[in-house]
Parts: sequence; structure tokens; C-alpha cells
Amino acid sequence: MLEITNLRKTFPGSKRNRSQRVVAVDEVSLTVEQGELFTLLGPSGCGKTTTLRCVAGLEHPEAGEIAVGGRTLFSSTDGIRLRANERGLGMVFQSYAIWPHMNVLKNVAFPLEVLPRSRRPSRKDIRERVERVLSVVQLGHLADRQATDLSGGQQQRLALARALVMEPPLLLLDEPLSNLDAKLREEMRYELKRLQRDLHITAVYVTHDQVEALAMSNIIAVMRAGNIEQVGRPREIYDRPSSRFVADFIGTSNFINGTIKRGEGEDVYLVTTDHGEMRATSSVDFPANAKVVVSIRPEHVELDKGATAVNSAGKWSGTVQTRAFLGESVDHVVSVGDLELRARSNPSVSIPPDTDVTLTFPETMCSLIPGDD
Repeated sequence: MLEITNLRKTFPGSKRNRSQRVVAVDEVSLTVEQGELFTLLGPSGCGKTTTLRCVAGLEHPEAGEIAVGGRTLFSSTDGIRLRANERGLGMVFQSYAIWPHMNVLKNVAFPLEVLPRSRRPSRKDIRERVERVLSVVQLGHLADRQATDLSGGQQQRLALARALVMEPPLLLLDEPLSNLDAKLREEMRYELKRLQRDLHITAVYVTHDQVEALAMSNIIAVMRAGNIEQVGRPREIYDRPSSRFVADFIGTSNFINGTIKRGEGEDVYLVTTDHGEMRATSSVDFPANAKVVVSIRPEHVELDKGATAVNSAGKWSGTVQTRAFLGESVDHVVSVGDLELRARSNPSVSIPPDTDVTLTFPETMCSLIPGDD
């Protein structure tokens, strides 16, 4: 559906050095399949919104190619650069950009009413399409209400309806939930996903919110400094990060420096560390003596009262330093020598500070990352 190839976009440097261009998107390539919700995830300044705006036609890249459904929207090689209004895409902005002087129905109808006469539907067809899309986003009963009288969640759905009424082949969403409060954001997260799935919409979604990305996406591309760091399904990104940056940005991880001792079967390695041995998995081949980092999520660290007699591979002794009740879980900070690790357990396992414990690291939950990452 969407093909981006070697996309590059730069901006002028500071006022003192305008000739020094700042690279915002650096040779980015990605593919979005029909019906997918594809998320560009990353911190501020990583290039995710610039990439989206290049697809929309709101930014002009210097190089690369963008195609939707086999139709080329931009190609530096062939000299193709369609304007935003020629691309036929739908977009929901972070600010919603609702027209305050119009009611709900007129806000949604406006994109159809300003089409060239040759492409403009009849008034009857416009009314039918608007009513249909308002029904889909559950705003049909508010068609005559002023847009400014809507709640934040309703305005978000209005912006979505306005984008969908054009029946675009691709929907672009630029952090559409960031202006909502936490509870409403969670509700709208699932509402958006339901609409996307039910209507078989192909969408590119931009966010810096890791939970949002994990909950909504079919595929996630984690971006860093204008590059794509890793692409994969949410569970793959979370459980098998390809770099320390991805592991640290998506959720919380413990990092343990080590050296490969030997391979032990398919994708399993025995790792030596300053605190003991442990087994970890990787789909990437590592030679013996390679420097690595073992990444394991706090919720995957098993905690039991009482120290183990002798540290063995994946089973170490430690001492609880602090604990914090988080409602649905308890966070423990455990020291193993000079190393501090976090272990997250259900509230029934709450171990007080200064208690000796045994930490168990399941090998299937331990991921290997190159040590020079």
C-alpha cells in the first residue's frame, strides 16, 4: 500500500550557520501493507512527524520515493512531486484543526464541498456520506451542534470523520490523542483501533507514547535521529529489542554487561558477567568472547525469598533495597553486588527491604544486544 524508499529530508541549520543542513529523515525506507495500522514511534526530534508530513505533501524531501497503492506521489529520480491536495490522503492533526465557525456536519462536509466541480459529489451524495461517517464515529446525533461545543474526545472523532469522508486510500494520524486526558486517551485508543479494524483502514500513526504504540499497532517502526532503529510487531519489539535504545525506550529494562562464553543450541548463549552466568537468546549470531548486553524486563525477573546457596546460570542471590506499590504490581529494587536490578511482581509478592532473595532470569526472556550499541 505505502512504499517509502530512501527518503531524505533536511532543514537549514542555525541562524549563524544556515549552510549547515540538519538531517531530519536520513534514507528511511519502509512498507505499510493494506489494512495495517503502522506506527512511527520515537522521542521528540527523531523524524517521525517529518516523515509523515513528507507522505502528506506538507514537507518537500530532497531525495527518495513515496508511492501509495502503486501511484507515485514523490520521486526525486523521476521529478514527481504531487501537491498535498493532489494526493487524496486523509490526515488527523495533533491540534485537530476543527473549524470553530462551522457545526459538526459542515466541518465534515467541507472537504467534499471544496473539490473541483468535476470531482465534487452532488449535495445529496455529500449529505449521505457525511451522515454515514458521522454514524461510524458515533457523532450522528450531534450533527447540528457547533464544533466548539464538543468535548475533547468528540472533537477528536470529528477530526477523524472529516479525514474519512474523503474515503482516502491512506489515513495519516499525527499524535491525535496527545491533547486528551489520561483516561479519555485510553478510551479513544481502543475506539480508534476498533474503527481502523472494522473499516479496514490503512493508517500511519505517529506517537511518542510507547503504551499507545504497543496497544494499537500491527507494526511499529522505532525511530532515532532520523533513522529507523527497528521494525516489527509490538510483541517482537518489546520482547526482542535489537538495540539498547529500543529496549530502553520501549518500557523499562534491566541491562547486564557480559561476554559470550559459548552457544548452547539454537539461538541460546551462555553469558558470563561480573555477577554470575546467565543464558540469553538472540536471533543474531555471536562469536565466543563477544561483548554483549543482556536485557530483561522487570516483570520477567522472578523473585523468591531466601538467597540461593551458590549462584548458577540464571539464578543469583541479591538483597532487596527498596520496594514500591504501584497498584497492579510491586516494584522491587534488588542489589547483586554493585549491580541494581528491578523486579516487578504481583501485589501478593511484596518483599520488604533488607531481605535476601533469589533472582531467576528465564533464558527465553533474556535478550542479547551487541555490547557496543
